[in-house]
Amino acid sequence: MQTRRIGTVEVSAIGLGAMPMSIEGRPGEERAIATVHAALDAGVTLIDTADAYSLGSEDVGHNESLIAKALASHERGSEVLVATKGGHVRPGGSAWALDGRPEHLKRACELSLARLGVEAIGLYQFHRPDPEVPFEESVGALRDLLDEGKILHAGVSNADPAQIGLANDILGGRLASVQNQFAPDFRSSEPELDLCDRLGIAFLPWRPLGGIAQASTAGSPFAPFAEVAEAHGASPQRVCLAWMLAKSPQVIPIPGSSRPETARDSLAAAELTLTEEEMARLDATGG
Repeated sequence: MQTRRIGTVEVSAIGLGAMPMSIEGRPGEERAIATVHAALDAGVTLIDTADAYSLGSEDVGHNESLIAKALASHERGSEVLVATKGGHVRPGGSAWALDGRPEHLKRACELSLARLGVEAIGLYQFHRPDPEVPFEESVGALRDLLDEGKILHAGVSNADPAQIGLANDILGGRLASVQNQFAPDFRSSEPELDLCDRLGIAFLPWRPLGGIAQASTAGSPFAPFAEVAEAHGASPQRVCLAWMLAKSPQVIPIPGSSRPETARDSLAAAELTLTEEEMARLDATGG
Protein backbone atom coordinates (compact mmCIF):
# COMPACT_ATOMS: atom_id res chain seq x y z
CA MET A 1 0.00 0.00 0.00
CA GLN A 2 1.30 3.44 -0.95
CA THR A 3 1.37 6.01 1.82
CA ARG A 4 0.67 9.71 2.04
CA ARG A 5 0.98 12.22 4.84
CA ILE A 6 -1.54 13.85 7.16
CA GLY A 7 0.37 16.28 9.32
CA THR A 8 3.23 14.28 10.83
CA VAL A 9 1.70 10.85 10.16
CA GLU A 10 2.11 8.54 7.17
CA VAL A 11 -1.17 6.83 6.28
CA SER A 12 -2.41 4.58 3.51
CA ALA A 13 -3.00 6.47 0.26
CA ILE A 14 -6.65 5.41 0.43
CA GLY A 15 -8.65 5.43 3.64
CA LEU A 16 -11.87 3.76 4.71
CA GLY A 17 -15.00 5.86 5.09
CA ALA A 18 -17.00 4.20 7.87
CA MET A 19 -20.24 6.17 7.61
CA PRO A 20 -22.22 3.48 5.65
CA MET A 21 -21.77 1.08 8.56
CA SER A 22 -23.92 3.20 10.89
CA ILE A 23 -26.57 5.08 8.90
CA GLU A 24 -29.77 3.92 7.19
CA GLY A 25 -29.32 0.55 5.47
CA ARG A 26 -26.35 -0.27 7.67
CA PRO A 27 -25.15 -3.87 7.93
CA GLY A 28 -25.17 -6.00 11.03
CA GLU A 29 -22.25 -5.58 13.40
CA GLU A 30 -20.56 -8.82 12.31
CA ARG A 31 -20.38 -7.73 8.65
CA ALA A 32 -19.34 -4.20 9.60
CA ILE A 33 -16.43 -5.46 11.67
CA ALA A 34 -15.49 -7.89 8.90
CA THR A 35 -15.38 -4.91 6.52
CA VAL A 36 -13.01 -3.00 8.78
CA HIS A 37 -10.83 -6.08 9.21
CA ALA A 38 -10.72 -6.65 5.44
CA ALA A 39 -9.54 -3.06 4.98
CA LEU A 40 -6.87 -3.51 7.64
CA ASP A 41 -5.70 -6.73 6.01
CA ALA A 42 -5.42 -4.86 2.70
CA GLY A 43 -3.19 -2.20 4.27
CA VAL A 44 -5.51 0.64 5.29
CA THR A 45 -4.18 2.82 8.11
CA LEU A 46 -6.75 5.66 7.94
CA ILE A 47 -10.39 5.31 8.98
CA ASP A 48 -12.79 8.24 8.87
CA THR A 49 -15.72 8.41 11.28
CA ALA A 50 -17.81 11.01 13.15
CA ASP A 51 -19.90 11.21 16.29
CA ALA A 52 -23.01 11.96 14.20
CA TYR A 53 -22.79 8.80 12.07
CA SER A 54 -25.79 6.94 13.45
CA LEU A 55 -29.42 6.19 12.70
CA GLY A 56 -30.46 9.21 14.70
CA SER A 57 -30.51 10.79 18.11
CA GLU A 58 -30.96 7.48 19.89
CA ASP A 59 -27.56 6.07 18.94
CA VAL A 60 -25.22 9.02 18.46
CA GLY A 61 -21.64 7.76 18.52
CA HIS A 62 -22.54 4.38 17.01
CA ASN A 63 -19.86 4.58 14.34
CA GLU A 64 -17.08 5.61 16.69
CA SER A 65 -17.91 2.78 19.08
CA LEU A 66 -18.07 0.31 16.19
CA ILE A 67 -14.66 1.38 14.87
CA ALA A 68 -13.15 1.14 18.34
CA LYS A 69 -14.46 -2.41 18.71
CA ALA A 70 -13.22 -3.45 15.27
CA LEU A 71 -9.73 -2.03 15.87
CA ALA A 72 -9.45 -3.62 19.31
CA SER A 73 -10.12 -7.03 17.79
CA HIS A 74 -7.47 -6.85 15.05
CA GLU A 75 -3.72 -7.21 15.43
CA ARG A 76 -3.04 -4.10 13.33
CA GLY A 77 -5.66 -1.93 14.99
CA SER A 78 -3.12 0.16 16.85
CA GLU A 79 -1.48 1.22 13.54
CA VAL A 80 -4.57 3.09 12.32
CA LEU A 81 -5.06 6.85 12.36
CA VAL A 82 -8.69 7.35 13.33
CA ALA A 83 -10.11 10.62 11.99
CA THR A 84 -13.33 11.70 13.64
CA LYS A 85 -15.43 14.84 13.48
CA GLY A 86 -17.60 17.09 15.62
CA GLY A 87 -20.04 19.85 14.79
CA HIS A 88 -22.94 17.90 13.28
CA VAL A 89 -25.63 16.93 15.76
CA ARG A 90 -28.69 14.68 15.72
CA PRO A 91 -31.38 16.73 17.52
CA GLY A 92 -34.16 14.18 17.29
CA GLY A 93 -35.19 11.19 15.23
CA SER A 94 -33.19 11.05 12.01
CA ALA A 95 -32.74 14.84 11.70
CA TRP A 96 -29.35 16.51 11.22
CA ALA A 97 -28.34 19.94 12.50
CA LEU A 98 -25.21 22.01 13.17
CA ASP A 99 -23.56 23.15 16.38
CA GLY A 100 -20.22 24.88 15.94
CA ARG A 101 -20.08 26.48 19.37
CA PRO A 102 -16.66 26.02 20.99
CA GLU A 103 -18.20 24.56 24.13
CA HIS A 104 -20.07 21.97 22.07
CA LEU A 105 -16.99 20.96 20.08
CA LYS A 106 -14.92 20.56 23.23
CA ARG A 107 -17.61 18.43 24.89
CA ALA A 108 -18.06 16.40 21.69
CA CYS A 109 -14.32 15.75 21.61
CA GLU A 110 -14.39 14.45 25.19
CA LEU A 111 -17.20 12.04 24.29
CA SER A 112 -15.35 10.89 21.17
CA LEU A 113 -12.22 10.25 23.24
CA ALA A 114 -14.25 8.01 25.54
CA ARG A 115 -15.93 6.08 22.72
CA LEU A 116 -12.67 5.53 20.87
CA GLY A 117 -10.89 4.59 24.08
CA VAL A 118 -7.86 6.77 23.44
CA GLU A 119 -6.01 9.50 25.30
CA ALA A 120 -5.69 11.68 22.18
CA ILE A 121 -7.59 11.64 18.88
CA GLY A 122 -5.31 11.24 15.86
CA LEU A 123 -7.23 13.67 13.64
CA TYR A 124 -10.18 15.75 14.84
CA GLN A 125 -12.15 17.67 12.21
CA PHE A 126 -14.73 20.44 12.41
CA HIS A 127 -17.53 18.72 10.50
CA ARG A 128 -19.23 21.67 8.82
CA PRO A 129 -19.28 25.46 9.29
CA ASP A 130 -22.21 26.63 11.40
CA PRO A 131 -23.74 29.86 10.03
CA GLU A 132 -24.84 30.76 13.55
CA VAL A 133 -21.29 30.69 14.95
CA PRO A 134 -18.27 32.66 13.68
CA PHE A 135 -15.98 30.20 11.91
CA GLU A 136 -12.93 31.49 13.77
CA GLU A 137 -14.57 30.65 17.11
CA SER A 138 -15.23 27.05 16.04
CA VAL A 139 -11.70 26.57 14.76
CA GLY A 140 -10.41 28.22 17.90
CA ALA A 141 -11.83 25.27 19.82
CA LEU A 142 -9.70 22.92 17.71
CA ARG A 143 -6.66 25.06 18.42
CA ASP A 144 -7.33 24.75 22.15
CA LEU A 145 -7.77 20.97 21.87
CA LEU A 146 -4.45 20.76 20.00
CA ASP A 147 -2.69 22.84 22.62
CA GLU A 148 -4.16 20.68 25.40
CA GLY A 149 -2.96 17.48 23.71
CA LYS A 150 -6.46 16.03 23.39
CA ILE A 151 -6.08 15.85 19.61
CA LEU A 152 -2.87 15.28 17.66
CA HIS A 153 -3.97 16.87 14.38
CA ALA A 154 -6.78 19.25 13.40
CA GLY A 155 -8.78 19.42 10.20
CA VAL A 156 -11.81 21.14 8.69
CA SER A 157 -14.52 19.71 6.49
CA ASN A 158 -16.84 21.30 3.92
CA ALA A 159 -14.78 24.51 3.94
CA ASP A 160 -14.16 26.99 1.13
CA PRO A 161 -10.72 28.43 0.25
CA ALA A 162 -11.12 31.51 2.46
CA GLN A 163 -12.12 29.33 5.42
CA ILE A 164 -9.19 26.98 4.80
CA GLY A 165 -6.77 29.91 4.88
CA LEU A 166 -8.42 31.32 8.01
CA ALA A 167 -8.33 27.94 9.75
CA ASN A 168 -4.65 27.50 8.97
CA ASP A 169 -3.92 30.95 10.37
CA ILE A 170 -5.89 30.34 13.57
CA LEU A 171 -4.16 27.00 14.04
CA GLY A 172 -0.76 28.61 13.59
CA GLY A 173 -0.01 26.75 10.37
CA ARG A 174 -1.08 23.42 11.86
CA LEU A 175 -4.10 22.66 9.66
CA ALA A 176 -3.47 19.03 8.74
CA SER A 177 -6.40 18.21 6.46
CA VAL A 178 -9.44 19.39 4.54
CA GLN A 179 -12.29 16.97 3.92
CA ASN A 180 -14.61 18.15 1.14
CA GLN A 181 -16.90 16.47 -1.31
CA PHE A 182 -15.11 15.71 -4.58
CA ALA A 183 -16.10 13.16 -7.20
CA PRO A 184 -16.64 12.73 -10.95
CA ASP A 185 -20.10 14.25 -10.51
CA PHE A 186 -18.97 16.96 -8.07
CA ARG A 187 -16.01 19.04 -9.24
CA SER A 188 -16.79 22.37 -7.57
CA SER A 189 -14.22 21.72 -4.84
CA GLU A 190 -11.32 21.83 -7.33
CA PRO A 191 -10.23 25.23 -5.90
CA GLU A 192 -9.97 23.71 -2.42
CA LEU A 193 -8.01 20.76 -3.76
CA ASP A 194 -5.63 23.10 -5.60
CA LEU A 195 -5.14 25.22 -2.46
CA CYS A 196 -4.33 22.15 -0.37
CA ASP A 197 -1.87 21.04 -3.02
CA ARG A 198 -0.06 24.40 -2.82
CA LEU A 199 -0.06 24.46 0.99
CA GLY A 200 0.87 20.81 1.50
CA ILE A 201 -2.35 20.06 3.37
CA ALA A 202 -3.99 16.64 2.99
CA PHE A 203 -7.20 16.74 0.95
CA LEU A 204 -9.67 13.97 1.84
CA PRO A 205 -12.47 13.64 -0.75
CA TRP A 206 -15.71 12.36 0.76
CA ARG A 207 -18.23 10.54 -1.44
CA PRO A 208 -15.40 10.13 -3.97
CA LEU A 209 -17.29 7.64 -6.13
CA GLY A 210 -20.20 9.94 -6.98
CA GLY A 211 -21.40 9.35 -10.52
CA ILE A 212 -19.48 6.12 -10.99
CA ALA A 213 -22.57 3.93 -10.57
CA GLN A 214 -23.77 5.37 -13.91
CA ALA A 215 -20.44 4.91 -15.71
CA SER A 216 -21.58 1.77 -17.52
CA THR A 217 -24.91 3.26 -18.61
CA ALA A 218 -25.20 4.15 -22.30
CA GLY A 219 -24.73 7.87 -22.83
CA SER A 220 -23.39 8.51 -19.33
CA PRO A 221 -20.99 11.47 -19.07
CA PHE A 222 -18.86 9.22 -16.88
CA ALA A 223 -18.55 6.42 -19.46
CA PRO A 224 -14.77 7.01 -19.84
CA PHE A 225 -14.29 5.61 -16.33
CA ALA A 226 -15.90 2.34 -17.43
CA GLU A 227 -13.91 2.32 -20.69
CA VAL A 228 -10.59 2.84 -18.92
CA ALA A 229 -11.58 0.24 -16.35
CA GLU A 230 -12.19 -2.34 -19.07
CA ALA A 231 -8.75 -1.69 -20.53
CA HIS A 232 -7.16 -2.35 -17.14
CA GLY A 233 -9.38 -5.25 -16.11
CA ALA A 234 -10.49 -3.24 -13.11
CA SER A 235 -13.71 -1.77 -11.77
CA PRO A 236 -14.76 1.81 -12.63
CA GLN A 237 -14.64 2.53 -8.90
CA ARG A 238 -11.00 1.52 -8.74
CA VAL A 239 -10.16 3.67 -11.77
CA CYS A 240 -11.94 6.63 -10.19
CA LEU A 241 -9.83 6.43 -7.05
CA ALA A 242 -6.62 5.98 -9.05
CA TRP A 243 -7.55 9.11 -11.03
CA MET A 244 -7.96 11.07 -7.80
CA LEU A 245 -4.63 9.86 -6.43
CA ALA A 246 -2.88 11.01 -9.59
CA LYS A 247 -4.30 14.54 -9.36
CA SER A 248 -2.19 15.52 -6.34
CA PRO A 249 0.06 13.84 -3.75
CA GLN A 250 -2.10 15.52 -1.10
CA VAL A 251 -5.24 13.60 -2.11
CA ILE A 252 -6.30 10.74 0.17
CA PRO A 253 -9.77 9.46 -0.85
CA ILE A 254 -11.98 7.94 1.85
CA PRO A 255 -14.52 5.80 -0.05
CA GLY A 256 -17.34 4.51 2.12
CA SER A 257 -17.91 0.80 2.39
CA SER A 258 -20.06 -1.66 4.30
CA ARG A 259 -18.85 -4.89 2.65
CA PRO A 260 -15.40 -6.51 2.73
CA GLU A 261 -15.26 -6.99 -1.05
CA THR A 262 -15.89 -3.31 -1.84
CA ALA A 263 -13.32 -2.21 0.73
CA ARG A 264 -10.70 -4.48 -0.84
CA ASP A 265 -11.53 -3.27 -4.36
CA SER A 266 -11.21 0.38 -3.38
CA LEU A 267 -7.87 -0.11 -1.67
CA ALA A 268 -6.45 -1.85 -4.74
CA ALA A 269 -6.68 1.49 -6.59
CA ALA A 270 -3.40 2.54 -4.97
CA GLU A 271 -1.61 0.03 -7.23
CA LEU A 272 -3.28 1.17 -10.47
CA THR A 273 -1.30 3.53 -12.70
CA LEU A 274 -3.08 5.54 -15.38
CA THR A 275 -1.48 6.98 -18.50
CA GLU A 276 -1.43 10.70 -19.29
CA GLU A 277 -3.95 10.08 -22.07
CA GLU A 278 -6.28 8.25 -19.69
CA MET A 279 -5.99 11.03 -17.13
CA ALA A 280 -6.89 13.60 -19.78
CA ARG A 281 -9.96 11.59 -20.80
CA LEU A 282 -11.13 11.32 -17.20
CA ASP A 283 -10.43 14.97 -16.45
CA ALA A 284 -12.64 15.90 -19.40
CA THR A 285 -15.70 14.20 -17.90
CA GLY A 286 -17.96 16.68 -16.16
CA GLY A 287 -20.04 16.89 -13.06
